[in-house]
Amino acid sequence: MADSLRRLINNESCRILQEKLESWYKDYHINSCDQNLNRCCEIIEMNSMIQGQLFTILNQTAREGGHYAGVETIKSRLLPWLGTCFSSTTSGRPFETSLSLIQESIEKERQLREFASTRNHELQQLEKELNSTRLQLTLVQQDLAEAQMALEDTKTKSATTLLAAEDEIVHLKAALKASQAQEESALRNLDRLNDYEQQVQILKDEIAILGAQKSVLHSRLARSRSPSPRRCQSRSPSPLPLRSCSPGRARLTNAARHAHLVARFSEIYTQERLDAQNLLRTYIDDLEIVQRIIYVAAVESFHAAKMAFRQFKMRVRKTLSLTYSGPESLEDTVLDYIVRHEDLYDVQASVNEVIRAMNINPKISFPPEVDFIMISSLIRELCRVAFSMQTLVPPLDIAFGADGELFNESKYRRSYDSDFTAPLVVYHVWPALIENDSIIVKGEAVSKRGALWSRRSRGKSRSRSRSMSPILSHSASPSRTLLPRSRSPSPIRSGSPRPALNTSTTSDCLGPCAFT
Repeated sequence: MADSLRRLINNESCRILQEKLESWYKDYHINSCDQNLNRCCEIIEMNSMIQGQLFTILNQTAREGGHYAGVETIKSRLLPWLGTCFSSTTSGRPFETSLSLIQESIEKERQLREFASTRNHELQQLEKELNSTRLQLTLVQQDLAEAQMALEDTKTKSATTLLAAEDEIVHLKAALKASQAQEESALRNLDRLNDYEQQVQILKDEIAILGAQKSVLHSRLARSRSPSPRRCQSRSPSPLPLRSCSPGRARLTNAARHAHLVARFSEIYTQERLDAQNLLRTYIDDLEIVQRIIYVAAVESFHAAKMAFRQFKMRVRKTLSLTYSGPESLEDTVLDYIVRHEDLYDVQASVNEVIRAMNINPKISFPPEVDFIMISSLIRELCRVAFSMQTLVPPLDIAFGADGELFNESKYRRSYDSDFTAPLVVYHVWPALIENDSIIVKGEAVSKRGALWSRRSRGKSRSRSRSMSPILSHSASPSRTLLPRSRSPSPIRSGSPRPALNTSTTSDCLGPCAFT
């Protein structure tokens, strides 16, 4: 009996039963119904094993006491308990079998707990990954919403910018149409004015030619009566030098003179123009007014030189047509004569004409102490170059320029203070040189956005204020109409004949003696 009791204690069956009960109690609410039933059955089986061992010990103890020992105890305690329908199902199993079953059940329970904990850990990991994925999905949705908002904002701004650009284009088109209409009107007026001036000049030239022919006739009559070379020399104290050259000299030297004049035009832009600009800046602080003055001087110089060239050519043609009979055409002979006798060009008369035109030009203004005669050296060089350019075949001229015209990259280059995105020209700094409507030397212009309309409003107020300047009020007297102060009138305006072509000496030299 003692050995059986010792084996029962060593197997720790009671402790294992207690642990199973506690484990079942902890996992009762987590387990399913089948799991709880299995746990209960296992505990019942283990309990029945322990009870079977206890009954075995009880039997051995009763045998050791004899036939009648322990009868009262069995009657008072065991039998009533057995009467409660308790029966041992494992009393007949051997002890070793029940012990092996207990160990197997314990091992299964341990494996079951490990499997459950592994599954729980996997579930927790899956839940963490699911939460992380949900968080990333939320962030992606937020980024998508922000991108959609940015796209809508960009669309709104693009639509606004497009509308503003369309409005600006409409305004520019309207301004372009208005400027084109003004330019066409100005060109028509200029053409009419040029026609009137040409008609007046033609009449004056015809009068001068008639006078020259009269002088030629008188000189011939005088020489026929007294053909003394001394008398001829006394009447011509400064005769023109006789130059011997082959016919067609103007065409033979055309390329060389063309290159020289183009280089001289560029040299005037880089030297004389800057000298005149620096001189004017000492009296005028506004650089725009200074550059406008120089540009107007260049334009008027070319105009005056071309008018003088036409008059000179007409007088030479009229004079030579009376006696010329050579192998060359009359036009080539006239051109050769002009090329050889460019020193007969009255450049001072052209300078005076340019200064007179600048004084009545409404686009430029100057303080009372400034006189345009200050830049007479620049005007003189421009007139000489422009006159010589008319002797080329084909002749060179400057391009027409108007404030507010579209900027042409092939015609002008922008000044350093221009807005390089502005489409319109505010004012010109230097004209472009052209040959048969082809640009050979670029000019310079200033382009700025939004400055043309403000310039027009300021120009109107400036022209009103200039009408009350002391110069014009002083020159409005009857004796000095349209003439600036302290300026000598030109020979044409004063009515005096030109010193070279309107005297008898010049007429004689334009006659047969010029080609002997």
